[in-house]
This record gives sequence, structure tokens and C-alpha cells, in this order.
Amino acid sequence: MELRDALRTTGSIRHFTDQPISDALLNEILDDARFAPSGGNRQAWRVIVVKDPAIRRAIADAYLDAWHDYVAQLMVGLVPFSPLASEADRVAAGQQREAAEAASRPEGFAETLADVPTMLVVLADLRVLAATDRDLERYQFVGGASIYPFIWSVLLAAHDRGVGGVMTTVAITNEAALRDVLALPDHFALASVVALGYATSRHTTLTRRPVDAFTTVDRVDGATFVR
Repeated sequence: MELRDALRTTGSIRHFTDQPISDALLNEILDDARFAPSGGNRQAWRVIVVKDPAIRRAIADAYLDAWHDYVAQLMVGLVPFSPLASEADRVAAGQQREAAEAASRPEGFAETLADVPTMLVVLADLRVLAATDRDLERYQFVGGASIYPFIWSVLLAAHDRGVGGVMTTVAITNEAALRDVLALPDHFALASVVALGYATSRHTTLTRRPVDAFTTVDRVDGATFVR
């Protein structure tokens, strides 16, 4: 697959056939993804291939619990888990929790996560992250720059082999509940639960904003960048 085609066609896949991914193929995917960039080339990622049904179920339960909160926030018109959400926003969303649970669909991704062909838990080793926004008085995200390119590379490498997948972060809300389940030391943080499998259907066209919708010159309020 040409790189340009891969960049334009690697969509999030959440529905999979029952066909398993062999350990050999998964190893190939991870073997390519490990060349992702990271701060100082410290490669702060750690991957757990989750096979045990009980551990899968615990992860899925943590995900589904947080998913109900996600949906509840959507119901009141919020961007779910927005770092700018007010206390009033949080209260309003909390009042929709039961409605969100009632809207749950047995065939939904959150409800069937435990059954995906391949489940990966990707961790961040906090000991080796250069989080340069650590001391700023705002939401911190820079450390993820040493983790998420690796996960994106997993999805690209999978797509190149006809495998679909999705990077999810919803379960992170319940990281504390998963520490014992996954035997996580304090210096590891949950970065993503990644689902991989052969897609029941693939996207033919991905929809994204055009370049001139998000690019300006010199300042945020500068002229629109045009070619």
C-alpha cells in the first residue's frame, strides 16, 4: 500500500469478523510500529496483549462504565470529558447517567469490547516521558507525543496487512480499577486500549476538514493559509 493511500484510508474500525489475528501477524504489526518516533528515542510504550477472558471482561466493564458517562455528556450537548467543562456541566451530565445506560445497545462496540479478536493495552512509562508542559497551569498532553505515534503506527501497519482497528481512550477514566487487574506499577499509566481485527466493512471515504479550515499564517487570527 502506498503511504499516501494509507494516510487517507486508515479509518477507525470497530466491527470485526470472527477471524482471529495470528500471533505471528500481530508480531509483524508491532515489529513495524516500534519504529515510531518518541522523545529521546526512549520508546516509552509498553504493550500488553490481552488474551485472558477474565481480564478482557474487566477491561470491557471499565470501558463500558466510562462509556455511559461519555454518552451522558453527549446528551447534554457537551464535548465528552472536555478539559474545559465546568462543574455545572459535570452535574448536568451526571443527571443523564441513567438515560445513557438505558440507551446501551447489546451489539455496540462498548458492549462487545471483550470479544474483539485482538485486544492490546498500551501503557506509558512515566519515568522516561519528557512532559514539557508538566508545570503549566493548563491541561497537560505533551507526554502523549511519545506514545500515540506508536499507536498510530500500529494501526497503519495493521491496515497495510488488511487488518482494521481503533485506538480508544475511554477506559482511562477507570484506570484505578484496572491497576490490580493488569498489575500496573505506579510509574505506568494507561494510554489506550486498542482493538484489532478483520473488518466487517471498510470505509471508502474518510471525511476531514480541508487544510484552509485549520491553518493560518503567523497567528491564530492570521490570514488563512492558502497554496
